[in-house]
Amino acid sequence: MVTDPIGDMLAQIRNAGAAKKASLSLPFSKLRFAVATALLKEGYIASVTKKGKKVVKLMEIGLIFVDGKPRVSGTTRLSKPSRRMYYGVDDIKAVRHGYGLLMLSTPDGIMSGSEARKKKVGGEALFKIW
Repeated sequence: MVTDPIGDMLAQIRNAGAAKKASLSLPFSKLRFAVATALLKEGYIASVTKKGKKVVKLMEIGLIFVDGKPRVSGTTRLSKPSRRMYYGVDDIKAVRHGYGLLMLSTPDGIMSGSEARKKKVGGEALFKIW
């Protein structure tokens, strides 16, 4: 049983990219799907599709490669099940001098740090990705 589904998903995306896989399949959940949709919107993954019905639901994620290297080269999990981290609007800063992305779980849904700053909303800092 996985205690941190988002951390597990990020590790699988990193590992699939390092192994030069075109896509990967994960168990479906609303939270994972929302995170994957936000990553798709920001250009870190190529596609997200929901497969299966009823009991066995899967989510397939297509990966992006730039010059033979995976688009996702690293991630840092900020808010863990053992320790939650919350950012206010003033705490949201650029990741890797603008080359990375901070993902937040806000009252308006899962969104990037720049989008949350524009909407003037804070929330739980999920992870950084670059």
